[in-house]
Amino acid sequence: MINRKQFLGLAAAVLGAPAWSQSTGKPVEWVVGYAAGGGSDVVARTIAEAMGRTLNRPIVINNKPGAGTNIAADYVARSKDFGNILFTADFATLAANPFLFSKLSYDAQKAFQPVGLLVRFPMFLVVGSEVPANNLQQFTAWAKAQKDPVSWGSAGPGSPHHLVGELFREQTSLAMQHVPYRGAAPAMQDVLAGQIPAMWIDSATVLPFLAGKKVKIIGVASARRLDLLPEVPTFAEQGLKDFEGYAWQGLVVPTGTPAEATATFADALQNALGSTQVRARLQALGVEPMPGTPDQMARFSAAERDKWGAVIRRAGVRLD
Repeated sequence: MINRKQFLGLAAAVLGAPAWSQSTGKPVEWVVGYAAGGGSDVVARTIAEAMGRTLNRPIVINNKPGAGTNIAADYVARSKDFGNILFTADFATLAANPFLFSKLSYDAQKAFQPVGLLVRFPMFLVVGSEVPANNLQQFTAWAKAQKDPVSWGSAGPGSPHHLVGELFREQTSLAMQHVPYRGAAPAMQDVLAGQIPAMWIDSATVLPFLAGKKVKIIGVASARRLDLLPEVPTFAEQGLKDFEGYAWQGLVVPTGTPAEATATFADALQNALGSTQVRARLQALGVEPMPGTPDQMARFSAAERDKWGAVIRRAGVRLD
């Protein structure tokens, strides 16, 4: 027969057990810091569906857009629902925002634990049809011949599109003037209309605009040519050594999540990214899956933070 001391010890153990171990069938909340229907939302929903089947738990997407993912990041950083909440932490959250904002309500390096990388969106430099350039050499010659700095658009200040453009300006030493927009679509409309000659755009957004050859791609900022657009050369091929830039996303949990829960999510994520159906869907979206371990994500995000933090400091970009 169990005595009073043993009973109290057992009760304390049960009450003190991680919430995850008591919530096997509870839906998982996946927080996305962008609006429903956008690329980040579609990626999350595609992967979540496959992960949910592996976990045998429903995964519900919770969109919390605004402030460059800071609203969503703060919400997750404060959550204590350990083992039941996931977050799409991306280029902004983990690499750029710590340098773009003088004060944040969370510390991304301390508030989140990596589960694994999700996808990356390679960046393209595109020009309007009136620009007499089809490759980097021709674009450089044309830009140098202009009386005024060449205007180029981005999806917004501090976006990966903007920062890749700043790095390009640095490495080419071209006279170029950044024109920020509220999203890639309005910037592209101005390129099509001839209001600005060039812009940086991600792989998921550029695909619909390639039909009809209304814009020309100068190059892609990736290590190798993309399977989806094998005819487009990389900038490294064209002489701009080691020039790479992506928008990317990873999956994290709030610090304090039990190791067993994190490992379970990581395994489900790798199964999803290895799925033929998921990979085909991601390729159709123009993004590249990035399978790997939590440790690999930690090393990747640290390298990205160092790289783009330096670019932000040199360019003097601030968002507050």
